[in-house]
Amino acid sequence: MLLGCLPGLVAVVALALSARGVEHTAVAGLDGDEPVPARAPAGHRAARPHIVPRSVWLGTTGRTQPPPRYDDKVVAVFLHHTDSPGGYDCADVPKIIRHLYAGQIGDRRWDDIGYNFLVDRCGTIYEGRAGGAERAVIGAHTMGFNHRTAGIAAIGTFTAGVPVPKAMTDAIAALAAWKLGLADIDPRTSVRLVSSNSLSRFKVGASVTLPALAGHKDGFMTNCPGAALTARLPEIREQAARLQGRTTPAVPSRIIPVLPGRAGPAYPGWTAPAHPGPVAPVLPGRTAPAPLTGTP
Repeated sequence: MLLGCLPGLVAVVALALSARGVEHTAVAGLDGDEPVPARAPAGHRAARPHIVPRSVWLGTTGRTQPPPRYDDKVVAVFLHHTDSPGGYDCADVPKIIRHLYAGQIGDRRWDDIGYNFLVDRCGTIYEGRAGGAERAVIGAHTMGFNHRTAGIAAIGTFTAGVPVPKAMTDAIAALAAWKLGLADIDPRTSVRLVSSNSLSRFKVGASVTLPALAGHKDGFMTNCPGAALTARLPEIREQAARLQGRTTPAVPSRIIPVLPGRAGPAYPGWTAPAHPGPVAPVLPGRTAPAPLTGTP
């Protein structure tokens, strides 16, 4: 079964809590259940690309799940790869996404697929997590940084030397340009976010500056989205900025304020280790821990 970027055992516990709504935010403006999406000046808003609705891949396999949770806006995007075979026929992508979904709601007991969007090698964009593609839906894709962010998963494995299809990077750029443009965020700049989980790269409550269009590895101890896709991020950022109509250099970092008393998450009945770190699992047929390639 395809399970996407495979997390360590400790990470699975924390991500499961996050996916069920236990992980709390450490950024401002998130107390309402359904805030109105932010609107950017028309000059910096890219056109919405075509997005295949989740009903196309979900079919009749969906289950009853809790209502989606929302932030006020999306200020950063994290790029992932699914760490699954890349030589697929694009006609089979709905089935591939169903496998990812089944693994995350089954083996991992999540309430939905973690990614907000998925992009195939032919450049088709699929809606992932439920809640509305245009909304700031809280996903379960980057531990510690699921709030005010969106997760985009490139379907396949993009380690060093693996070609990254232009159709895929074009689609990622178009999607990021549109999604970040709704909050007038320049894809080339950086934003300041606050970690909500000490199992990320940063201790809970830490204020960190990350790219507005970041790789999963920027926020979590992982190789995701793979060296090949990571190397394409600079040009994806530039392309996304052009699609927003930006012709001047990027502005300085946008500061995302912290709400008083909202320094980090609470995990009832669970205590983080004194020196948290991901634990790589042993996969069937292997005698040593598998490399940690990411989390969904």
